[in-house]
Amino acid sequence: METGGADTLRIRQVLLLFVLLGMSQTGSESGRYSVAEEMQSGSLVGNLAKDLGLEVGELLSRGAQVVSNDNKQRLQLDINTGDMLLSEALDREELCGSTEPCLLHFQILMKNPMQFLQIELQVRDINDHSPIFLEKEMLLEIPENSPVGAVFLLESAKDLDVGINALKSYTISPNSHFHIKMRVNPDNRKYPELVLDKALDYEEQSELSFILTALDGGSPPRSGTAMVRVVVVDINDNSPEFEQPFYEVKIPEDSVLGKLVVTVSAWDLDSGKNGEISYAFSHASEGIRKTFEINQKSGEVSLTAPLDFETTESYSIIIQATDGGGLFGKSTLKIQVVDVNDNAPEVTVSSITSPIPENSPKTVVMVFSIRDRDSGDNGRMICSLSEDLPFMLKSSLENYYTLETDRTLDREITDKFIITITVTDMGTPRLKTQHNITVLVSDVNDNAPAFTQASYTLRVRENNSPALHIGTVSATDTDAGANAQVTYSLLPPADPHVPLASLVSINADNGHLFALRSLDYEALRAFEFRVGAADRGSPPLSSQALVRVLVEDDNDNAPFVLYPLQNTSAPCTELLPRAAEPGYLVTKVVAVDGDAGQNAWLSYQLLKATEPGLFGVWAHNGEVRTARPLSERDAARHRLLVLVKDNGQPPLSASVTLHVLLVDGFSQPHLPPPEAEAEAAAAAPADALTVYLVVALASVSSLFLFSVLVFVAVRLCGRGGAARAGRCSVPEGPFPGHLVDVSGTGTLSHSYQYQVRLTGDSGSNEFKFLKPVFPNLPPQCPGKEIEENPTFYNSLGFNIQ
Repeated sequence: METGGADTLRIRQVLLLFVLLGMSQTGSESGRYSVAEEMQSGSLVGNLAKDLGLEVGELLSRGAQVVSNDNKQRLQLDINTGDMLLSEALDREELCGSTEPCLLHFQILMKNPMQFLQIELQVRDINDHSPIFLEKEMLLEIPENSPVGAVFLLESAKDLDVGINALKSYTISPNSHFHIKMRVNPDNRKYPELVLDKALDYEEQSELSFILTALDGGSPPRSGTAMVRVVVVDINDNSPEFEQPFYEVKIPEDSVLGKLVVTVSAWDLDSGKNGEISYAFSHASEGIRKTFEINQKSGEVSLTAPLDFETTESYSIIIQATDGGGLFGKSTLKIQVVDVNDNAPEVTVSSITSPIPENSPKTVVMVFSIRDRDSGDNGRMICSLSEDLPFMLKSSLENYYTLETDRTLDREITDKFIITITVTDMGTPRLKTQHNITVLVSDVNDNAPAFTQASYTLRVRENNSPALHIGTVSATDTDAGANAQVTYSLLPPADPHVPLASLVSINADNGHLFALRSLDYEALRAFEFRVGAADRGSPPLSSQALVRVLVEDDNDNAPFVLYPLQNTSAPCTELLPRAAEPGYLVTKVVAVDGDAGQNAWLSYQLLKATEPGLFGVWAHNGEVRTARPLSERDAARHRLLVLVKDNGQPPLSASVTLHVLLVDGFSQPHLPPPEAEAEAAAAAPADALTVYLVVALASVSSLFLFSVLVFVAVRLCGRGGAARAGRCSVPEGPFPGHLVDVSGTGTLSHSYQYQVRLTGDSGSNEFKFLKPVFPNLPPQCPGKEIEENPTFYNSLGFNIQ
């Protein structure tokens, strides 16, 4: 059914179309009307009755009316006059928009009979609209690298008018880069196109503005405008450029870490990302990257590691500035490291000689070089040596030196030198380095051993035990090693007859001296010898010292009475005149002591006498004198016992018995007249002679002097005459009969005369004592000879009979 209904409606529409078409063909002229838009309401459109050829009243009678499809009554029919009037002002643009022609379709409906008439009302356009742009400002972003002739489409203007009043053309305000060309689309719409006449340059002008004007075809034409703003779109066509193509800075090598070295700066004419610059080192070595860093944004170059001028004096760094589009620019940064005096001089030893033999000529001790890693004055150096040393510096090649001896060295003065070599630079502040070396001086055997004393005097008491250490000699050698090892030896005596080898020995290593046998003061009071000290050098050097050995006396000898002799078959009797006055010298006890010093100081003491008080003995010289005058009552014979004692500890002594016979005669001591001496000489044996001797009684040395004097006197007398007869006298000395210190050592002596007889020829040492000669007494004991003491005198080298 729905299909059937649709078909019926479609049939009716077709029939109506045929009717209308028939009407239009029959009254096409009267069927179309035209009015200008915007005509006021009530404006006459046309007379329908006239156009249809109807009477005026016919429209009324037939019930004619105007109808429209949209039920809008834009026309009204005056059925009385047949006029069609506008019911309202018509706006073509509102009614038809851009459709041209703008036709409004109406129907005339006549009811009696039913009839439809088609009427078209053309609304003619008037220029009542100006072209307008939907946007008052149009923004175009045009890349700066757009080629000349490039076309950029702009938004078209809108003009509600049509036909001649419609949009006709576009214009732009004058500029050097663009012109307007209009494009008409197939839909007959006109679009403005912006044509590039001149290349854009963002860096030169990043934005352009001009007025776009749209004109219609009305008369007068109407127009509309819009602002066109062309933003030149930057392309990355500019590389970054540095303010300076070459940066050069100086920085001290002792700068602290983090120090700002320099700030580099670059710019880029591009914009946006293309103008954003980042900084970096380009192809920098590892050393540069460890020492410096650059801030990517600010371009600040700072120090990140210590600088060392001596290692690297300068850095050449290529810095690259890169924009966001990948273009880059480069600049060179040269960083000159400024030297500071931060390096002390250095000493490098090439060779050294130690030890150095003493007494050598000039010797090169050391070869060395100096350097300072700094530069300029900081690297200039002065090399010096500690003062007061026997060395000097010599410069050879640049910064090479030799240390040489300045004079001959003496190891015995200094065996070691500590040498300080000072190297000072000329920087500020000055830095210095001191290099110490120790130079040893080796020994040369240039010094003989030296004894601590030129001569030694040794003292040991007699009767010592064999192998006794009697003293030490000492020699030192200022050399070293074997050159200073001293060996001691006994040198051969000047007199080959001296039995040195049997007396003393020496330790070769330490110089200790030893007595090889017991010494006897009375036999050998002193002896001397020389000791040698030799080193072990090659060749060896040696020296000598004199050693004098003084044998010290021991009180081992009792006093020995020379006169009067004791234990003889016929003892000697001394004659004493009864007329002798007090103090008369009766006789002398003559005694000697083989010892010396106090051990030989003898004192005499009268122990016993036949008549006490008649005689006295002088304690110091043994003289026996009368103590009082003699009388007839005194006995004719007297016996005296005298004690002779030495001063040793303990003291030793001897006793002697004296026999005195009182006789009548002279009362004063007197010397015999010359005739008596002649008679005495004649009565004496032909080979006898009288010798005045100074006999020392208080020391061994005096006894020795006594023997020597006897020997000399005998020799002299022997030379005086071939017959050796008569008397040979030796003067008593300056103080006859008195005690005299002849040695200066406390030894007392007496002056006596003895009669001796030579028993050999004049060249012989043999003699014998006959008797003492008293100048004031005649001889009283003829034929009584003094017996020799073989042991005592023969030890002195004399043959005493």
